[in-house]
Amino acid sequence: MAGAARTQKALGALPQLVKSLRSEPVSGGARLRRLPSLRRTFSLYDQINLIDSVPEDQLRFQSYDDTGFKINNVKYEGSLLIVENKIMTWAPKTFSEITAESLSIFKVVHPIPEILILGCGRHIQLVSPELRKFIRSTGMKLEAVDSRNAASTYNILNEEGRPVAAAVLPYGVTC
Repeated sequence: MAGAARTQKALGALPQLVKSLRSEPVSGGARLRRLPSLRRTFSLYDQINLIDSVPEDQLRFQSYDDTGFKINNVKYEGSLLIVENKIMTWAPKTFSEITAESLSIFKVVHPIPEILILGCGRHIQLVSPELRKFIRSTGMKLEAVDSRNAASTYNILNEEGRPVAAAVLPYGVTC
């Protein structure tokens, strides 16, 4: 019964969380913005603090801006590819430059990650059938979202110990 009350409380807080995220100013240029955490919305995460127990060698997106990302207290400019907890610069500057060739590392990586999180920039983009076919041929699942949500999703899956990769464009990329 107490669990149901906590669930109701968390669900009641959800509209306020969404409202506060929407009221956050979009303009800010190079100002780093902290990633929102859904942990504060759900009672389970109020009781278990996974953030403090992240191993030092595990990558964690901490913030983002229009030009790059802050990961483990290091600021990276431009597009990034993260595979097996390793960060690499990534050639695509716009969503249209993302091709099977730009993701060809997944032809040789073993074991292959379970999921590829594709951060499309400021807005979610439609992934071409050819690119979807290539990603499917590697055995990975694809999650294409805006880069802010890509960073958050990567953090959660990585903390869970899931084999995950991320290919992210800076949040300032709009097409």
